[in-house]
Amino acid sequence: MKKIDVILLTLILLIALTFRLYKIDTPLADMHSWRQADTAAVARNFVNDGFTMTRPIYDDLSSIQTGLENPEGLRFVEFPIYNAIFAFFYRYLPIVSLDIYGRLTSALFSLITIAVVYYFGLKEHSRVAAAAGALSFAIMPFFVFFSRVILPESTAVSFMFMSLFFTYVYLNQKKPSKKSTALLFGLGVITYAMSILVKPTTIFYSLAHAYLFIRKYEFEVFKKWQPYVFGIIGLVPFILWRVYISQYPEGIPASAWLITMVNTFEGPKRIFFTPAFFRWIFMERLGIAMLGIYGSLFLLVGVMGKYKSYFTHVIFASAIIYLFTFQGGNVQHEYYQTIIFPAIALMMGMGVGHIIKLSEKDLNKFIAYPTVIAVFAASFLFAFYKVKDYYYIPQDLPQIARLIQTFTLPDDKIVTDRSGDTTLLYLADRKGAPAIYKSIPELKSLGYSYIVTAQKQLTQELKDSGYNVLVENDQFSIIKL
Repeated sequence: MKKIDVILLTLILLIALTFRLYKIDTPLADMHSWRQADTAAVARNFVNDGFTMTRPIYDDLSSIQTGLENPEGLRFVEFPIYNAIFAFFYRYLPIVSLDIYGRLTSALFSLITIAVVYYFGLKEHSRVAAAAGALSFAIMPFFVFFSRVILPESTAVSFMFMSLFFTYVYLNQKKPSKKSTALLFGLGVITYAMSILVKPTTIFYSLAHAYLFIRKYEFEVFKKWQPYVFGIIGLVPFILWRVYISQYPEGIPASAWLITMVNTFEGPKRIFFTPAFFRWIFMERLGIAMLGIYGSLFLLVGVMGKYKSYFTHVIFASAIIYLFTFQGGNVQHEYYQTIIFPAIALMMGMGVGHIIKLSEKDLNKFIAYPTVIAVFAASFLFAFYKVKDYYYIPQDLPQIARLIQTFTLPDDKIVTDRSGDTTLLYLADRKGAPAIYKSIPELKSLGYSYIVTAQKQLTQELKDSGYNVLVENDQFSIIKL
């Protein structure tokens, strides 16, 4: 990279960071707050109870997520590297809140991914492609929002693209030395393993790793030890983690539905390769929310373009295969698309680079340049119109949380009438159940001390049964069991 590239990338990263600081200090009650709350709760318990990495704990003690009672609140999904990072900074440098540290951690890891996108765009096409791809990742509203939420996806994607970067440089050294070769290979393997530990769905980008090895060694690749060692070392930590957590089924949320099903108000529905899947993913999410309709032009041109190699196409193919594999999860939850961000941004950049390259020969550059800028601006505005509501915070939740803290003790177990949403438990800093999932006598026998409910009929029934109503208003009630 030349000096101009360093300047351009630095400017883009500063813009990206500025966008990700928007509403960074709001309460954790925005889009997908229930999933963010579960992630942040693990970090908060690291701060309070120590960094027990092999026994991450969150606030939900019920059987709602796993089908088994979970009195310890075990949370066995991804290995909690991301949670531990921002918990560590909050515990030993508490200058901002835990939530801000969580959002900053996601944001900073996304900046690393943006830098890698720039590098790949530069090496595989041109400076224009690099800048356009990095800028797309930096400012497009859907990318921005899900790059600063308290979820592990941004960190996992960053580790995976760091691994691709190290592997790319390792396999393309012009004058390799033993020291640089060992260092780059080691860093590639370590970041690959960490990515899959943080979020196993990033494994789909292994196709891009495989392509790099094949491009380097061609038909001799099967005789080389490097791909085998890379894969084994990269996957063993994840396999060991999965074997270990299988001993604690009460802490492993149900996940089989992520491939084929979505939850609707009518109950679970099969989405696998139905017209609804294509509509939600390729029109609503990719077309409107992510690309603001008009940005689809850059993506399509990028996919159809001819480049120095098929590396960027393989990255894009990896993302598409991921979408088609976890159809239920991707339709149900917008944050699942975080995995494909770098692939989409990189291909958008390639599309812009291809258009600009054509303008030097076959297009009028005095029309091409303003058109590209206008399309970029329109796509940003349309996407922002769709995404701006993701930042919305219902003001009643922080208020209810403060009242729960006032009327209950830190060790009291709370039942919140939130249909499985743990946001209120997290905001109130209490453990318990995020839904009234058993009868009142059963809940009492399990040690629950209070119910927080918006159901007027339930409140009246409990009052009639002699339970003490501590708070009652038009919105909710706090009832002592």
